[in-house]
Amino acid sequence: MLNAILNVIWLVLEGLWMALGYFLAGIVCCLLIITIPFGIAAFRIAGYVLWPFGRTIERSPTAGAASLIGNVLWVILLGWWLALGHLIAGVLLCLTIIGIPLGLASFKIIPVTLLPLGTRIVPTRRTYA
Repeated sequence: MLNAILNVIWLVLEGLWMALGYFLAGIVCCLLIITIPFGIAAFRIAGYVLWPFGRTIERSPTAGAASLIGNVLWVILLGWWLALGHLIAGVLLCLTIIGIPLGLASFKIIPVTLLPLGTRIVPTRRTYA
């Protein structure tokens, strides 16, 4: 229940705007044909940015040299702009007590923003005592 509440607040304050940035980046990448894998990654991250609570990022153990090269190109072309957006939004959200969990979520998204290839977005595992 708490995840749903946080996701709705997130959607209004940051999620919709950042997802729009990823969506636009994905469209540009898909139009350029050779960067379609970047476009697919941008669309995947856009979905995560819309509803981040209850999900997490996991590195794929089988990611190879191609994803490393792709990630370097991504950071140079698009990744640092999007990461900067998360950094600024995270700092602004952390200025209020209610916004601290949202700001921390914004910071949590920065690694996948910088290195999207070779990562997966998976549901958070719950452990019950």
